[in-house]
Amino acid sequence: MSPYVSVFIVLGVCLAAIAGLYLLGRVVSVSRDIVEVLPFQSGWRPQEHALSRYHARWYPLTLVFLAFDVEMLFMYPWAVVVAEKGGGAIIEMFVFLGVLVAGVVWAWREGAFRWV
Repeated sequence: MSPYVSVFIVLGVCLAAIAGLYLLGRVVSVSRDIVEVLPFQSGWRPQEHALSRYHARWYPLTLVFLAFDVEMLFMYPWAVVVAEKGGGAIIEMFVFLGVLVAGVVWAWREGAFRWV
């Protein structure tokens, strides 16, 4: 068998996979038309498309929320082992909290907490 046959087989499989994914995307894609058939906001008539984008001012606030969410994920196991680890674990936690406070100060300066 020629060494090029295996290359062409792999190339054919890759092209078939790409074409299959493209066709799958076309089949399951969301329509760009405005939904007017059924209300989606507690029975109210829709005023915008159900998949409309969020305003950019929500993204920094979301990052602050995720930072504190990750903090809680880190603090629960820390609280269990802090007595075993001693003072080093307490210093680590205060360094971690300092980084989070720096993130909050940055978000505050950027105006992430302003609602107007």
